[in-house]
Amino acid sequence: MFTKILIANRGEIACRVAATARRMAIRTVAVYSDADANAKHVAACDESVHIGGNAPKDSYLRWERIIEAAQATGAQAIHPGYGFLSENEDFARACAEAGLVFIGPPPSAIKDMGLKAESKQLMERAGVPLVPGYHGANQDTALLQAEADRIGYPVLIKASAGGGGKGMRAVDKAEDFLAALASCQREAKNSFGDEAVLIEKYVQRPRHIEIQVFGDTQGNYVYLFERDCSVQRRHQKVLEEAPAPGLSPEMRAQMGLAAVAAARAVKYVGAGTVEFIVEQREDGSMNFFFMEMNTRLQVEHPVTEAITGQDLVEWQLRVAAGEPLPLAQDQLRIHGHAIEARICAENPDNNFLPATGTLQVYRLPESVEFLPPFVGGENAARGGQDVRVDSGVREGDVISPFYDSMVAKLIVHGDTREQALARMDAALAATRIVGLATNVQFLRHVVGSRSFSQADLDTALIPREADVLFKQEKVGLPLAVAAAVAQTLLAERAGEGADPFSRRDSWRSHGVATRRFDFEFKGEGLIAQLVSGHDGVLVLTVGEVSGPLQFAAVEGGRIDLRFAGQRQTVQTWQRGETVHVFCDLGATQIVEIDALAHAGEAAVEGGRLTAPMPGKVVSFSVKAGDKVKAGQPLAVMDAMKMEHTIAAPADGTVVELLYAPGDQVAEGAELLKLAVG
Repeated sequence: MFTKILIANRGEIACRVAATARRMAIRTVAVYSDADANAKHVAACDESVHIGGNAPKDSYLRWERIIEAAQATGAQAIHPGYGFLSENEDFARACAEAGLVFIGPPPSAIKDMGLKAESKQLMERAGVPLVPGYHGANQDTALLQAEADRIGYPVLIKASAGGGGKGMRAVDKAEDFLAALASCQREAKNSFGDEAVLIEKYVQRPRHIEIQVFGDTQGNYVYLFERDCSVQRRHQKVLEEAPAPGLSPEMRAQMGLAAVAAARAVKYVGAGTVEFIVEQREDGSMNFFFMEMNTRLQVEHPVTEAITGQDLVEWQLRVAAGEPLPLAQDQLRIHGHAIEARICAENPDNNFLPATGTLQVYRLPESVEFLPPFVGGENAARGGQDVRVDSGVREGDVISPFYDSMVAKLIVHGDTREQALARMDAALAATRIVGLATNVQFLRHVVGSRSFSQADLDTALIPREADVLFKQEKVGLPLAVAAAVAQTLLAERAGEGADPFSRRDSWRSHGVATRRFDFEFKGEGLIAQLVSGHDGVLVLTVGEVSGPLQFAAVEGGRIDLRFAGQRQTVQTWQRGETVHVFCDLGATQIVEIDALAHAGEAAVEGGRLTAPMPGKVVSFSVKAGDKVKAGQPLAVMDAMKMEHTIAAPADGTVVELLYAPGDQVAEGAELLKLAVG
């Protein structure tokens, strides 16, 4: 076994690998960029080496520098994590040439499975079922259009060298094909350096089910069952679970054997995932087709660890060191049900726009971290619990525009799927993040939706359930105002002393005292009134709602709050004028306005179109003098590995373009001037 490894990655996966290595008494070396000098993964490792600038191309993709760091620190092997260099054939080969073990498959397997078109041809020869499509090398635009027409719409255009939902577009009709193709090729070129695409039939009511496989250097193969990853946005996974609901034992075995056949076909070694698209027929039967093989550990591997009780990173290390697989196929069992939620810095209500900022508050539910908990005796001895969090950040850390927007992975386990669902909702309800937008409440809405709770799954679940997933306000105005008022009063009373004149409870010897509070909630201004009676009773009026307000501070900085027929234990944090309110119902924000601070503020200038986050200008589709309509695309930006379209907010005329394609822009930078009207 190795005595020291280098982890060629960052964030939660680097911390995850380091946790298993520490348990196995293997020393670890971290690498880091300028932006990550004080990152959690650096502190999690025994040593660290600086490898370059903020952008991945200047640091985490500099494999020559990473190999030098491994050699300089005496590491014997390199674990690539996922993303970055994990599926880079040249990097795997360079490790071997440098005398280092690449903790992953051989370069030939990465090559065989790295290009989607070639891998489809290989799988066809191996007898693995395929979706009808075009996987050829000829990338002539007219030919691609003709192939799409032949296959029949809807079709899916996919970057041949792609992954993670990048370079992928669904096309419903022929007249939209060329525009979608150009966008797909541009994103593929930017993300993978290769604009080649393949075209496949877009399967109706598809489920995305993948099989975890493992191979060793002795030629042994197993599958560790399946994961359902059907809940997606922008072709990227949001929730994953294992095992897949409704999958029969017979189909599970068929898919597992097909996945093993795929691994054997490329002489695979280590951890890999064979992804299938599953067609759900009207008669209730299902059929599966090979999509691709990810030649690395997956983001969602913890749910497999949860139901099998196995540490997949430990398996990786043992196999890479030349040991046989720890278990044979007949020794593997499924125990209970596990669900993983990806907590991301993004705004689901604004087309999942990625967010950047500081984690001013970052509080997570009671849980274990980076360990495979949950299953019976062995894991109970390891301190296993029902909730696990894998995270590469800490309170006070910055989510920057340079890397992926994922903040943490929240994993739960239960004896049944119903129990796991309840635990997931409770864990999300206990998560507190302030400082940037996240998808935590959106995840709660998904978990509670009819489709997900009843396992009516397919990749269109999010748009199908849009009415109950987006723009949901579960806390409500009266409770939000009551929480903000209670927080203010408790803060004031904290300064009271023995002197009766220091009391801040508005006591009067006779009559009542009335206090005004100014708020803004969901863009609307409002005034609340608090009346303090001679008997100490507080009466709060919020619009049409009026009634006694009762509150008390309880353990953990929480408030026991009663108002308008509701009793909730709430937790609040105020940053500037914004009060962040959390409770079992959900989370919301309300602005408590200091009227004096806003006196004399100028009106906001209209006709400005600004960058929603830091990034690079890809293109403009208009020029100065052009007339535009509301909703018309004006510019495309690339930020956090995704393209974002900037559209006209109203009819108008383009006055001036303030940047050129290729320019880097800061958040809030004005991209162009638009004369509205």
